[in-house]
Amino acid sequence: MIFAKRFKSLREKEGLTQQELANELGIIQTKVSKYELGRIEPNIEMLIKIADFFDVTIDYLVGRE
Repeated sequence: MIFAKRFKSLREKEGLTQQELANELGIIQTKVSKYELGRIEPNIEMLIKIADFFDVTIDYLVGRE
């Protein structure tokens, strides 16, 4: 659940809607929602994309600081 919390927090910090973030990442909005609820987790390629977009490390996203 660490990823879910940090992912949502980063999105909110940037002032993005789920739809806006989905557009930036090239995914559908429901996937963003499921990430935030902890129902699914991104694969490594998507983790890299998310980390690059928010300018954070993958370690931060998954709770390994």
